[in-house]
Amino acid sequence: MAAAGLGARIIVNGHALADDWVRAILLVLSGGMIAFLFDRSRQSLRAALDVKLAAVEAAESRYRRAFERAALGFATANDRGELLRLNQRLSALLGYLEDDLVGRRIDELVHQDDRAPLKNSLAALTSEAPWFGSEMRLIRRDGSILWAWLTLSLSASDTVPPDSLFVVVDDITERRAAREALIAQNEWLDLALSAGRLGTWRILYGQNIISGSRQFWEILGLPPAAFRPLSDLSSIIHAADWDKLVSPPGKEQPGANYDVEVRLKRPDGHVRWVALRGRAESHDGRDQRIGIAADLTERRQTTLLRAAVRRQEKLMLEQRHRFSNLFPVITAIVKMLDAPEGSLAKFKETLVERIRALEATHMLLTRSADGSSTIRDLVAQALKPFSDAGRTVVTGPDVRISGGTAESFAMIIHELTTNSIKHGVLGDAQGKIEARWDFTSAQAGDEIVFDWIETGRRRAASIKRQGFGSMVLGVDGTPLVGHSSLFEIREDGLRYSLRLSPKEVQA
Repeated sequence: MAAAGLGARIIVNGHALADDWVRAILLVLSGGMIAFLFDRSRQSLRAALDVKLAAVEAAESRYRRAFERAALGFATANDRGELLRLNQRLSALLGYLEDDLVGRRIDELVHQDDRAPLKNSLAALTSEAPWFGSEMRLIRRDGSILWAWLTLSLSASDTVPPDSLFVVVDDITERRAAREALIAQNEWLDLALSAGRLGTWRILYGQNIISGSRQFWEILGLPPAAFRPLSDLSSIIHAADWDKLVSPPGKEQPGANYDVEVRLKRPDGHVRWVALRGRAESHDGRDQRIGIAADLTERRQTTLLRAAVRRQEKLMLEQRHRFSNLFPVITAIVKMLDAPEGSLAKFKETLVERIRALEATHMLLTRSADGSSTIRDLVAQALKPFSDAGRTVVTGPDVRISGGTAESFAMIIHELTTNSIKHGVLGDAQGKIEARWDFTSAQAGDEIVFDWIETGRRRAASIKRQGFGSMVLGVDGTPLVGHSSLFEIREDGLRYSLRLSPKEVQA
C-alpha cells in the first residue's frame, strides 16, 4: 500500500517529495508492526483455546468415568421421561442391559402404585423447584421389587425448554428392610411394655427435665407429654421419696443400676406404689438416668392381703391351740384345789376365781394383738391363779413390748404355764416358779435376757418336741419371738431362757 501510494505520487508530480518518502516509510513500519501483533495475538488465542479444550476434555473424561463407575444409578432422560443414557450401576440394579433401557420411559420401571405420585412430581418441576426426591419401588427385570430413593432434576436453564432430566437412583432396599425390622421390633417392645404395664422414662439432671412414654405418664396419672420439668412431679411424689428421684448419679459409674420405689398421689386421689428401675449414664459430661417404671400397687395390695391371710391363719392356729390347752389347765386347777373344811361353796368360789384369772390372761393376750403390754403384766397375768399361794416370783424392770411381739411373747408364757401345769411343778402343790428378766448390761438398747425357772417335783411325762408348743418355745429351733432359746429339764425342775433383741422391745 505504501509503495502504490508513493508510485502514484511520482506519476502525478513527476518526482517524489521528501515528505512522501517519510510517510511511505512510516506506513510500512506501522503495517509491519500491526501484522506482527496480530500474528502474536492469534497464536496466543489458539494456545489458550487449546488449553481450555484440553481442560474441558479432561473434566468431561473425569465426569464420564464418575458417571460410569458411580455407586449410585445415574441416567439422563428427555422431557417425555425417556431414558437417553445410563451408567452400569443402574443397569445392574434393574437387571437390564444398557441398550434394553435406552428409550424406555421412567414410569414403566416404577411400581404401578407409585406411578401417580411420580407423574404429579414431574409435572410440578419448575425453575423455583427444579428437583424432587422420594422413596419409590422400581421393578427389576425378574419382577422383584427394588426400593430406591429416586431423585429427578431439571438439567436445562429457565430460558431453554426443558429437554432433559437428570435421574439418580439410590438402592435403599436393605436400609428399608432394617428400618422395617426396627419398627417391628419397637412395636413388639411397645406391646410387651403395654402388656406388662411398664413405661419407659429418662431424667436429664443437668436440664432438670423428665421424659417418658405414654404408659409412663398413665402410671403417674398425668397427660402424655414430650417432657416435663422434674419439679412438676413434686406435687404428686411423696415427700419422703422425693430425694430418691431428684438425687443425681453424682459419683456413680456409668451403667450403675438404679432401683427405687416411690409413692405418689395421683391427681385423681389414688395412692400408687411405683418402681423405677434403670441405669445411670453420662453424655458430654451431663448426668442422666434411663429405665422403666412399673406400677406395684396391685402387687403390694396382694402381698399385704396374703400376709393378712397368713397372719389370720396363724392367729386361728394359736387360738385353737390355746383353747385346746385351756381345758387341761382348768382340769389341773380343779385337781389342785381341795374343799376347805369340806365346804363345797368355798371350793366353788376358789375354782371360779382361778378360772376367771385364767380368762383374764386370755383376754390380755387377745387385746395385745392391737396394742402393747409389759413383760410384767404378761407374766403376772398368766401366773395369777398361782400367785396367791406364794408359789411365784416375778422380778424385772418395766419393759414394754410392741403389739405383735407382746402377743407372741404371751404365747410363750402361756405355753410355759400350760406345760408346767401338765408336766411341771405347778402340777404339784409344793412347786414354785421364778420369772425374771433384765438387760444384758446397763447400757440402753441392750438385749433382754428372760429366765423361767421351775423348782420342785415334776411329773414323769416327757416333752413332745414335735408339738406346736415345742415350736412356740423353740425347743429344737427358733422360738416364736426372740432368739437363743434354751430349754433344760433338771432333776429339781426346769429352766427356760430366751433373749429379746432391742427391736422387739421398748424400754
